[in-house]
Amino acid sequence: MLQEVADMNFSDSYGKVGVPRQLVVKRDASSIPDAVNRAGLRLPLVAKPLVADGSAKSHELSLAYDRYSLQKLEPPLVLQEFVNHGGVMFKVYIVGEAIKVVRRFSLPNVSRKELSKSAGVFPFPRVSCAAASADDADLDPSVAELPPRPLLERFAKELRRRLGLRLFNLDIIREHGTRDHYYVIDINYFPGYGKMPEYEHIFTDFLLSLAQGKYRKRSGS
Repeated sequence: MLQEVADMNFSDSYGKVGVPRQLVVKRDASSIPDAVNRAGLRLPLVAKPLVADGSAKSHELSLAYDRYSLQKLEPPLVLQEFVNHGGVMFKVYIVGEAIKVVRRFSLPNVSRKELSKSAGVFPFPRVSCAAASADDADLDPSVAELPPRPLLERFAKELRRRLGLRLFNLDIIREHGTRDHYYVIDINYFPGYGKMPEYEHIFTDFLLSLAQGKYRKRSGS
């Protein structure tokens, strides 16, 4: 699904949306350093399991600081370039044509100095859960500002068309030091909407619109 975002090469007057460079590793951890080098990926790298079954293991993420420690990872997995984003992520819930955005605390920026002095692979907690909410935190306005609504509406509409999905969410970050350069770092289809504010109202409206659409089709025929 992230490849669809990359293929879109989406941009408008409100900003640009892309995907961090990534690499899928299906087997043989010993080959990861060379594969990363050939792909031209820059450290640090976020390691994500390819397993997406909702289990605890499917949410085990790690941050790799040096290429030799990559051999300690357990394929199958996805390696994704880490993009500094001020420690805040935007979780964008999409329910039909409705869009709801919440802030979540994420990983802090990694400086060049820190990268040069660090080595190894470090696991980190699931950063997108409801307990990591940053909506009421006292944040730098340049970090806390939500992505523009028109940008999200156009982007979500095109993504719905490409993916054929009506129920999904996006994890989006804004590259630190920019105002309008965004990256989608994850897509989840039919996510847990219980964590979305006002989900009862939004979901009820969505189901009613589906029922009304089917009724109109039957009446028209």
